[in-house]
Amino acid sequence: MLCTLICLFIKEAKYQKTSLIQAREQDRGFSSSSSSFYSLDPSTSKLNPWYITGFADGESSFVVSIVKSNVSNKWNIQAFFSIRLHSRDIDLLHKINSFFGVGKVYIKSESTASYVVSSIKDIYSVIIPHFDKYPLHTRKQADFLLFKSVLDLINKGEHLTPEGFNKILGIKCSLNKGLNEELTQSFPNVKPVDRPVVEPSKIKDSAWLSGFVEAEGCFYVSLYKSVASKTGYAARLEFILSQHNLDQEFMKSLVEYLGCGYIKKYKNKSWVEFVVAKSKDVNNIIIPLFIKYPLQGTKKLDFADFVKVAELMKVKAHLTKDGIEKIQVIKKGMNKGR
Repeated sequence: MLCTLICLFIKEAKYQKTSLIQAREQDRGFSSSSSSFYSLDPSTSKLNPWYITGFADGESSFVVSIVKSNVSNKWNIQAFFSIRLHSRDIDLLHKINSFFGVGKVYIKSESTASYVVSSIKDIYSVIIPHFDKYPLHTRKQADFLLFKSVLDLINKGEHLTPEGFNKILGIKCSLNKGLNEELTQSFPNVKPVDRPVVEPSKIKDSAWLSGFVEAEGCFYVSLYKSVASKTGYAARLEFILSQHNLDQEFMKSLVEYLGCGYIKKYKNKSWVEFVVAKSKDVNNIIIPLFIKYPLQGTKKLDFADFVKVAELMKVKAHLTKDGIEKIQVIKKGMNKGR
């Protein structure tokens, strides 16, 4: 039934010229054919470059490592780009590896795998040009700009001079989590550079959103007690995106871009959420979006279950005891229960 449903969605997305998503893309001057994936089959589809950037906004790291050599007692500088995931998503890491054509995928443990590009030449010729052409949308853009400035110094050989080394130390102070305890104690007088001011970016392509959701999104089925229901329970579908408070302004742009949802804030918490919970919006905007711009990792399985529950709710199955039991079974196997 799910395969039939997906086929119907694909046909609708392909032929319904006036669909909401197509209309919004046309308003922004984007071609739906140029921004879509080639196939729903993850083994054959080619990743969209905007999907890569969206996923990197959520899961990648631009790292500058400064470590003292046990042999020469000198400080060695290494820069690398990495994406670390649960090992169940190792196929996605291989697809990203194939997209860039550089770097390697490593199995760190039974539960962890990483894609790493450590060659300065490859970073300078492949990774940096990609993010210059398809820029990051979140505050991670500031980390990329700092990382890029370190690569410029390394490429010029300035990291081998005392002046260049101190410049890189100052940059590292403002990059990611800053200096570790060893570096702080070894270089107490280092002056951090100003962190680049990155203005909130507007989403340029829905494929970016698909990649970002792959990294940071959640398809959630809520079951809760309800005295108004004959079964004693009610069901609700929620699409959730979480991000640090520093990206709150960017998260607000999701409401404008999708034309639905709201921003949920928490007291004494460091993150905010973008939430879509209205049944109409879930069925008419969120589900068609990820049919047209499919997820490529294991999260596509959660989305498939999300669609199953949506179909049950469309035929009012959630108003019956049998329907609630079916939804409970699906919910138990989603997200952390998978």
